[in-house]
Amino acid sequence: MRQTWRWFGPRDLVSIDDMLQAGVEGVVSALHHLPTGAAWSPEEIARRQAEIGRRADGRPSGLAWEVVESLPVSEDIKKQKGEWRTHLANYRRSLKNLAEAGLEVVCYNFMPVLDWTRTDLAFRVAHGGTCMRFDLADFAAFDLHVLARRGAAEDFSEALREEAAARFAAMSAEKRERLTGNIAFGLPGAAESLSLDDLRAHLDEYGAIDAGTLRAHFVAFLEEVVPTAEEVGIRLCCHPDDPPFPLLGLPRVMSTEADYAAIMAAVDSPANGITLCSGSLGARPDNDLPGMMQRLGDRVHFLHLRNVTRESGDIRGSFHEAEHLGGDTDMVALIAAVVREERRRAAAGRADAVIPMRPDHGQDILDDLKRRAQPGYPAIGRLKGLAELRGIMTAMTHSELGLPR
Repeated sequence: MRQTWRWFGPRDLVSIDDMLQAGVEGVVSALHHLPTGAAWSPEEIARRQAEIGRRADGRPSGLAWEVVESLPVSEDIKKQKGEWRTHLANYRRSLKNLAEAGLEVVCYNFMPVLDWTRTDLAFRVAHGGTCMRFDLADFAAFDLHVLARRGAAEDFSEALREEAAARFAAMSAEKRERLTGNIAFGLPGAAESLSLDDLRAHLDEYGAIDAGTLRAHFVAFLEEVVPTAEEVGIRLCCHPDDPPFPLLGLPRVMSTEADYAAIMAAVDSPANGITLCSGSLGARPDNDLPGMMQRLGDRVHFLHLRNVTRESGDIRGSFHEAEHLGGDTDMVALIAAVVREERRRAAAGRADAVIPMRPDHGQDILDDLKRRAQPGYPAIGRLKGLAELRGIMTAMTHSELGLPR
């Protein structure tokens, strides 16, 4: 695996110099300052490449922008409304410009409205550090009593509605505001942020869009952009829903192995691939991550290696970000499946035999607690995770268990 690191640009509190000290081999980034739906120009792409290529003192970093995460899909495309055809043309243009700049892997997602959802961005864990957490009762309190979404009561059991009401009643005005901000936080570094009114407007527009319709829109998007990706040598890879179950009455179409298999079959091309995120998919107890890597690995173009601890056995339940070798996903088994897939690719002569990975969503520990970088993206917590993952990778590739030295 190629060891990469996500960077949100010059305003990121984790610097290029920090990445070098962590020993990463490549950089994952995006043009977060550009509005969703706009075309990425060669000039903006070159500017980000130059930023990654320099240390703080101006010397070359030796690092390069290797994976795009994310080239966002607009809500207009997902809903097939408004400027969606213009946005499709811009998406194709962006792919061409990225390819001309030498980039080959583009991660994106097809989640409605919010890129990811957490109720707590600094949940205190036993060792004193913090992590991100999704608490289903707090989320229900937001949905039922802050957002006051029509039909929300139908989505929760009576016991959960009662718990949510009690939670909401006990919340101070400050805590309610913080909960709202946490849920609306979405993707760190993005150009847009959502108010409650924005969120309600989006939900109203999704009212007539069920999972089948959203999936059809997804396939239509792929039919438009995959031929361009094939033409220019881009490998597209869809990130799973996070969390991998419906929220706010919105459909989810990339939450399970069956979801991925259906989309891969609908537009059957190596350019239509997978970002295997072990944390997002691992929040569901019925997702078998090592098995998914074994069965779908041929189309896995990018890996997010992180772990979560599920706080119940329910499909839709609370969870929090665990240490990379903790949590409920067997990370050793998953990495073994990745190494086997890389060995198969190398034997077949594939140019993409080495799969880029990044340590994802580290816990905030030590000086991270003072630095306060983007939630989920601390320096030391991710460094710790990368070191642990690197240890497993090294052991796997040098073991006597049938894996190459």
